[in-house]
Amino acid sequence: MEEINLKDLFSYYVKRIPIIIIVTTIALIIGLIYSTKIQVPMYHGTTTIILVQKQNDKDTSYAYQNELNINEKLVTTYSQIIKSRRVLEQVINNIKLKTTTKELADKINVTAVTDTSIIKVSVSDKDNKKAVLIANEISNVFKKEISNIYNLENVSTVDNAIIEEKPYNINIIKELLIACLAGIVLSCGALFIIYYFDNTIKTKNDIEELIGIPVLAEVPTAKKLAKKNNIRGDK
Repeated sequence: MEEINLKDLFSYYVKRIPIIIIVTTIALIIGLIYSTKIQVPMYHGTTTIILVQKQNDKDTSYAYQNELNINEKLVTTYSQIIKSRRVLEQVINNIKLKTTTKELADKINVTAVTDTSIIKVSVSDKDNKKAVLIANEISNVFKKEISNIYNLENVSTVDNAIIEEKPYNINIIKELLIACLAGIVLSCGALFIIYYFDNTIKTKNDIEELIGIPVLAEVPTAKKLAKKNNIRGDK
């Protein structure tokens, strides 16, 4: 493998800083256009549901803990019920959505809060008001269906979804930084490849290294001759 002279490589990059700046600027412009004009903003509507116990005078702390453990195990089952066709069809009909149950299910993310009986239901949509409407309706339908399926009323809403003003998938500063880094890496990488595979002779040192003998004479270029004549004229 051909050895790389780091001093020459550094000098090579310094001379081509304008190219790096141009490529990076183009990358920044593309990133800005994508973030502001092309990328579709998406919003979350998030509601939280908790599995609760209806206590009475005969309850004991053991019974309460036992039911809490059962509720934690039911979280996984309840998460599947939330995205079931039985629930989603009612949601679609109730709020007059023009979508299929599969398309709606793809917008829903159900997660369990660790070591709790809380379920977080998050809906993604390009309309922030619709995302909130869907999330809250899912919570209402789910509570009703759990009562029908299990003959239990142990589900309660902790927080209803509220409208988000900022999209969750757009961060212009972050995306411009990524575009800037991509431009620098791309331009530097391309220049390195050109430098590495460039076998043209540029200096007398290249000739000496190639043929193994010192250069005895050097023919000056027109630019050097003009510069030399100007210096003599000044004198």
